[in-house]
Amino acid sequence: MNITITPKEITKENFSKFGDMITTDGINPIEINEGFAKRFDGIANLNTSKDNGETTICIFSALKRTFPMKIDMMEKHPLGSQAFIPMKPTTFLAFVAPAGDKPDLNKVESFIVPPGIGVNYNADVWHFPLISTEDMNFLVVDRKGSGDNLVIKNFDNEEIVLKY
Repeated sequence: MNITITPKEITKENFSKFGDMITTDGINPIEINEGFAKRFDGIANLNTSKDNGETTICIFSALKRTFPMKIDMMEKHPLGSQAFIPMKPTTFLAFVAPAGDKPDLNKVESFIVPPGIGVNYNADVWHFPLISTEDMNFLVVDRKGSGDNLVIKNFDNEEIVLKY
């Protein structure tokens, strides 16, 4: 199977079947700290407690990818969601497929995530690891704990290319 995927602009609606677009758009903030700050609640549905998992915050130091890019595998985390928030304004890409026993290559999608936006993958959603367009750090909210929370599907007979 030969597939070429071109990413599209992300919106809350077109990404919702895979997780959350992390943004403050459309959320009414709560004023805090005597008006010197605003708090935006409910921007992502984190889910890390399955099988007594805990939430951890970490930093992924990502290297710039080059395009066109060969997609040779996908992974999923069946026990928890996983959020990626760039630590400075940047564009990055998400490459995803719906939850299931294996990635449905007929339903693969890719999204351009613009500066100021993050993503939160729902538990069990297939995705390619972080696709950064520059060398930089991402704040990651992830699950830690016992259980097998990483499933990898390698593509041995498929030719999948991400064109950006």
